Amino acid sequence: MNTTDFNTLTTREAYILKLLTEGYGNSEIADILYVSVHTVKAHISAILKKLNARTRTQAVYIALKDGVIK
Repeated sequence: MNTTDFNTLTTREAYILKLLTEGYGNSEIADILYVSVHTVKAHISAILKKLNARTRTQAVYIALKDGVIK
């Protein structure tokens, strides 16, 4: 995998990625952010695309491996 540029993530996407690393599900994230589950799924899709990840688990792994999310 190439080096990932986390600077391309929006503030909201970075926050959702942090919540993913903490084990929150889509509906829990939607409740925290006061948005719909559909909106959360759209953000996660954008995160996956920007990190070149196929799954949310892979995105979490990339974030933790690269030390972006602690």
